[in-house]
Amino acid sequence: MIKNIAKLLSQHKIITVIIIIILASGGYWVYQKTQSNSQEMRYVIAMVEKGTITLSVSGSGQVSVSNQVDIKSKASGDIIYVGAQNGQKVGAGALLVQLDARDAQKTVRDAEANLENARITLAKLKKPADALSILQAENALAQAQESKQDADNDLKKAYEDGFNTVANAFLDLPTIMAGLDDLLYDETLERSQQNVSWYANQVTRDYNTFVRATAYKDSVENAYRAARLQYNANFDLYKTASRSSNAATLESLILETYDTVKIIADTVKTTNNYIDFIQDFFEQRDINIPALVATHQSTLDTYTSKTNAHLTSLLSAKRTIDDAKQSIINADRSIAEKTESLAKLRAGADALDIRSAELTIQQRQNTLTDAREKLADYFIRAPFAGVVAHIDIKKGDTISANAMIATLITEQRIAEISLNEVDVARVKIDQKATLTFDAVPDSNLTGKVAEIDTIGTASQGIVSYIIKITFDTQDERVKPGMSVNAAIITDTKLNVLTVPNSAVKSQGDMRYVEIPNEQEVQTPLSRASSGITLLQAPRHQTVEVGISNDEFTEIISGLKEGDIVITNTLSRVNGNGANRSQQQSPAFRIPGLPSDGSSRGGAVMAH
Repeated sequence: MIKNIAKLLSQHKIITVIIIIILASGGYWVYQKTQSNSQEMRYVIAMVEKGTITLSVSGSGQVSVSNQVDIKSKASGDIIYVGAQNGQKVGAGALLVQLDARDAQKTVRDAEANLENARITLAKLKKPADALSILQAENALAQAQESKQDADNDLKKAYEDGFNTVANAFLDLPTIMAGLDDLLYDETLERSQQNVSWYANQVTRDYNTFVRATAYKDSVENAYRAARLQYNANFDLYKTASRSSNAATLESLILETYDTVKIIADTVKTTNNYIDFIQDFFEQRDINIPALVATHQSTLDTYTSKTNAHLTSLLSAKRTIDDAKQSIINADRSIAEKTESLAKLRAGADALDIRSAELTIQQRQNTLTDAREKLADYFIRAPFAGVVAHIDIKKGDTISANAMIATLITEQRIAEISLNEVDVARVKIDQKATLTFDAVPDSNLTGKVAEIDTIGTASQGIVSYIIKITFDTQDERVKPGMSVNAAIITDTKLNVLTVPNSAVKSQGDMRYVEIPNEQEVQTPLSRASSGITLLQAPRHQTVEVGISNDEFTEIISGLKEGDIVITNTLSRVNGNGANRSQQQSPAFRIPGLPSDGSSRGGAVMAH
């Protein structure tokens, strides 16, 4: 068979060459494939060291001022001073604007005087009474008692004078009453006809006049009868009274006599009107008037004069009695007041009086405080140190209360950044932060968290919170409104054991690192970046981890400072020097980092 194959190959030389080439190429490829499976494993190592691990969250926002206020006037008036201009720096309490405050200053002065007066009153009240004050009080009481005695005497005299006035009246009243009786009921004008009727009968030819005359006649007779009854009763009382009668009797007599004279005077007037009416009728018709009519009128005029005089005297007597009685009442009141005043003076200040005086002082003090506060409103000052951002008034302007004066902002800048609900949960007040600015690239400032929004703002399903960060130092190049990037340091651990994140592996809930199994690694770390070879496979070391950032993980237990750990595995192909890195635990996630290995926050590592 071999001979047949050889013969066949000799007959087809070209085909034979091609087959040999193919077999040679295939054999070489198989050889190379076989050789590629022989590899050298190399390990990148790192040393366990003590250092600092810092965690942070980042956000962006804008620069603003810590405080901005529109200053308004609480008072109205004319501006007499302007002490600031736009862009000027002012201190806290600096005078910006002054208004004309003369009226307010006068109010303060008056309040100060009233307060001082109240204090003096209290001081006098607390001061023990001196001998002079007591003597003056005693004299005042004695004078009040003397006034009471004088009033008693005046009342007695008023009663006596009143009785004399009544007596004088009754010297004339009997004559007047008798004269009225004669004038009305005698028949001197015509026999068999009383005078009162004669007057009415003179106008019988005129019916209307007669009706009126009859009415007059009836009024006269009714008035006379009433006066006669009053007079008779009064005269009976007068006859039983004397100057020694008691005060009530004398006062009643005076009052009743006054009423009697008054009703007699009215009767005289009514009679006079009656005769005047008839006389007027005679004169209008040129009827001869008897001379006795004029006599009657003259008599009535005399009676009128006398009764008016007695009325005046009796009324004066009545008022004198009333005044004397009121004087007695006033004297009694004055005695009571002076007696109590003297007793209080001797006893010293009453606790209630002192308390009342103290309250008066407090009220006056409150009034003064209010006046001073209102005066302060005329001096408009900066509420805090800052920069005048806007002021547009001048001296001589008149402003009203609540008018806009100026806008004041602080020099203190703050960064307002927005964080999502996950990051904001890690942020606390007073945490440190680093700040950078797009507009000022070379400015790197520090600050601390001053305020965190209590309530977030939702937009398109995402809740964000505003964080305010105060600057530790100020950079004049940083202006309000500029964009800012902030990294807030949320946690820092000093002097802890650290390893690179890639050194930590996981298996279920367990964390471990790989360490060389040799007793000692001879290759220096400075030359181990390309990996080292090990005679034995590395062993697993279980560890307990703490916090981690972008680069390093804290080791709580399982390792000590100076231990060597494997951070990466490299495979070197024999014969060609090609390297390949092998990831041993692709599913492991470093605590504190996203599953893709990225980080929302920055990280700082210091050794």
